[in-house]
Amino acid sequence: MKYSCKTRSETLEWITAIIDFLKPFSFLINAHVVNFFKDKQWEAVDQEWMSCLKIEKPENILLIPSGAVQDHWPASLKEFVHTLRSLSFPREQADLEALLAGVDMAPLSTVLSQGMNLKKKHEVEVLSAVVSSVVNSVGAPTVVDVGSGQGYLAQVLSFQYKHSVVAIDSSSHHGKVTDARAARIRKHFAAQMRKSGSGNKCPDVPMTITCRVLSTEMLKALTHVPLEKDELDLNASALNEGPRISQSSSNANRSCPLVLAGLHACGDLSVTMLRTFMECEEVKAVVSIGCCYNLLSEKNNENSCSKCGFPMSAGLKSLGFSLGKNARDLACQSAERWSSLGEDAGLQNFELHSFRAAFQMVLSKHYPEVLATSPSIGRQGKAFRRQQQRKSLETSATVDTTRKDTDGIKPMRQTSSKSDNLFSFEKFCLSAFSRLNLEHPHDLDLNATWNEADAFTEMIGPYWSIRAALGPVLETLILLDRLMFLQEQGDSIKVVMLPIFDPAISPRNIAIIVKRL
Repeated sequence: MKYSCKTRSETLEWITAIIDFLKPFSFLINAHVVNFFKDKQWEAVDQEWMSCLKIEKPENILLIPSGAVQDHWPASLKEFVHTLRSLSFPREQADLEALLAGVDMAPLSTVLSQGMNLKKKHEVEVLSAVVSSVVNSVGAPTVVDVGSGQGYLAQVLSFQYKHSVVAIDSSSHHGKVTDARAARIRKHFAAQMRKSGSGNKCPDVPMTITCRVLSTEMLKALTHVPLEKDELDLNASALNEGPRISQSSSNANRSCPLVLAGLHACGDLSVTMLRTFMECEEVKAVVSIGCCYNLLSEKNNENSCSKCGFPMSAGLKSLGFSLGKNARDLACQSAERWSSLGEDAGLQNFELHSFRAAFQMVLSKHYPEVLATSPSIGRQGKAFRRQQQRKSLETSATVDTTRKDTDGIKPMRQTSSKSDNLFSFEKFCLSAFSRLNLEHPHDLDLNATWNEADAFTEMIGPYWSIRAALGPVLETLILLDRLMFLQEQGDSIKVVMLPIFDPAISPRNIAIIVKRL
């Protein structure tokens, strides 16, 4: 079935279909893969699925979150994957110039793109064009880049599109970096104008405010803060006193129409932007690409806050559905990221999950009190993966040098032996103990632990991939909730939801664009 979200009733129908589908899989959604061996999680999954997938090629297993199936799989598994695909919001980049009036995509100059990686350059290039078209369509003079980071979007909107821009971020370091970078760019533009004899005024650098946005009131206060370069206090005192300023008669006639833009504004920040739009007439439009759903606040039995990040809409609230932390974590999974992994990288990914889950068994036996705190062992997974990749490259190089006389013969893929895996697991555990500041137990037998886990390691890749396939649907649910919240506000606004980035470059690519009519 092809779902639509052009109207509130269509959006609610889509949301209801997602919830009905997800309910039988709550055991999978709420699982924490670190407990894979400890809780024997594979036993809860259809055994026909697991029997089939445990002998499947890793690259095919990694394609499950993207909706790909193999002909020889059980019909129920293929139906599961296809249904997930149909319930997920499409990710293919939209034809923005055809769908949005006035979008003029222009490549970034080398000066403006300096310091950006490929992903950031693509995002800023596309989003700045979209935001500029929205600003022009609503006639608002000022853009607020909410959660501006190092100011890349703000600077392109200012220097390339000639908009007045305020960059707001919670990090004072980011504010200093933004100001320094903007000053260098302005110096370059000014030199170019002098050289060409142009009489045009060089664009002002974006204003920067360092402030943690904790409420809609703080964003609404921006409509009453003086935004001229010689008046703006660059610390956040004026903004923090915003509600008091906004009631002052001397400022009442100085409100400034704004457009709020957020490139991957984390957690509740994206939600706050949408609520500010609804509560403040001076905010004429919002362009929001969400991120970090794991940081969303959620209304539940312990947290009854009416301003929680999920759910937002009355429609979803009426259904009484909650996500929970593990589901919000899962919504951050990227199908595109995993589908791009090759066989070796896929195996390394599964090995790391095995090591972490086996280490959970060690903690369960020797440090149950630590286990109760849901310990994090940091980002050693990435470092470990880099070590594995270096080892793989070195192995390949050795194979190449010893096979100079066998052109045309491809070396077989190097698979880790049982002793190699045990050695890697021991290194993983020692590093994890160090990160948790724990002493090594005197009766620690990692060999026995690994032997116990190793019998089921072939299950962890299939389990992880089936669970990851639920991620895009959970993200779709979160975004549809935001969309329906806006649709519930009546006909005085226009809202669309579009995938604006290339998902292979930027997986979090869905923008909510809303403006007043």
